[in-house]
Amino acid sequence: MKQSLQLKTSLKMTMTPQLQLAVKVLQLSTLDLQTEIQDTLDRNPLLDLEDNNPILPSESNSLSNEQRDEDPSASYELEQSTAEAKWEKDIPSEMPVDSQWDEVYSGGSAKTSSDNDFDFLANRTQESSLQDHLSFQLEMKPLSVRDRLIGDYLIDSINSNGWLTAELSSITEDLNTHEEPENDEFEIDEIEAILHLIQSFDPIGVGARDLGECIALQLGEMDGEHPTVARAIVIARSHMPAILKQDFKKLAKLLRCSEGELDLSIDLIQKQNPHPGDIFSETDSEYVIPDVLVSLRKDLWHVEINPEVAPRLCVNREYSALIKRGDVSDDNKFLRENLQEAQWFIKSVESRFDTLFNVASAIVERQRAFFDYGPEAMKPMVLADVAEELGLAESTISRATAGKYMLTPRGVFELKYFFSSHVSSDSGDATSATAIKAFIKKLVASEAPNKPLSDAKLMALLEADGVKVARRTVAKYREAIGIAPSSQRKRLKS
Repeated sequence: MKQSLQLKTSLKMTMTPQLQLAVKVLQLSTLDLQTEIQDTLDRNPLLDLEDNNPILPSESNSLSNEQRDEDPSASYELEQSTAEAKWEKDIPSEMPVDSQWDEVYSGGSAKTSSDNDFDFLANRTQESSLQDHLSFQLEMKPLSVRDRLIGDYLIDSINSNGWLTAELSSITEDLNTHEEPENDEFEIDEIEAILHLIQSFDPIGVGARDLGECIALQLGEMDGEHPTVARAIVIARSHMPAILKQDFKKLAKLLRCSEGELDLSIDLIQKQNPHPGDIFSETDSEYVIPDVLVSLRKDLWHVEINPEVAPRLCVNREYSALIKRGDVSDDNKFLRENLQEAQWFIKSVESRFDTLFNVASAIVERQRAFFDYGPEAMKPMVLADVAEELGLAESTISRATAGKYMLTPRGVFELKYFFSSHVSSDSGDATSATAIKAFIKKLVASEAPNKPLSDAKLMALLEADGVKVARRTVAKYREAIGIAPSSQRKRLKS
């Protein structure tokens, strides 16, 4: 085979380092962006925060829908803060002759032992786990070493919900296998006796082996002589399957009571906590920092970037002044490379907020009915609609809305919340899936407790309002918003 050289021309798209950085910064969430900025500040000496002040959008950033129609290319501008620093303190001009400087003026970094300087965050009590809470109560009981060992095994077998996950027989076998009792082997009866002790601990209901036992333990703390309570305990211990099957007539006949008396006992059961250990598994609340603020001013909706999430970045002038032309030394090369990186990073951050502002403004303009009337008035909108309006790619809109939140008078919403699919109606107009979910939620909230609306009935009510959807679509939307079927909603309302 003869070898030869050939020239060929072709076109292909490549992402420059600047574009790669811009795409990366655009898709970051607020917390991730703050981390990325701090890491870049620590790594790059040419990047700095200007006066450590955030970007403060001016009134020109808060565009109304009418203003945006007049100037579609408008974007937020940086506003220089001219207020003096609030942390400056007056230093006394004269000093008492019998006093030291530290007794009169204390710098911000001075460490004192006064109560005002107590660090509450550093000294706050760390919340204990459910196992720690149960072990502490076990230690307070006058038990033998053998019984305490059994108690430790049982506590370790309790999950975060407060239920005992292991069988008593397996715990007994593990104790006899691994602990090697000196005298008698561990018996299941003594394991169960220690379990009953643990079931008396706080929180009430802990150590239960099933739902019925968990509820019965909580009901046992009430007045057991009251007929409603006594009946509820019997139901919890022996007739929970009948409750789950909604077989109330048969259960009332079995317990020799009226349906009204049975209702009172069932209501009492439903008020108990099926997962008593949940209070110990709660973690610190995570707060969402909105990227965009939307407010109503003089009957116009205004959009602005949250100044708390928009840092003011700049190039460090002292280090940039050290760069010399024609200098090929390693130090000068290091400064030039970091200067270029700093400029790219600043431009990427500014571009991120420009894109975010334009996308948020387009969303507010298209979903004006939502802000005026609520979720029921949500219009169908997809990424392509905003992308076409702004002249951007759908992938760019997707990155700009992922993990970004908008604070509105109706609450905090992720930008992706305003995008929903189209559903045809009898009038020929399209209805958004979000609006249909809001309709379903509103209908269920107003239904009769003893006669909940079925999916077919919900479909009929929606069709009466001009929204024609299939029953399976209603069921899908109902499950998406966390609403149980009608058979399970019955009698669950007070």
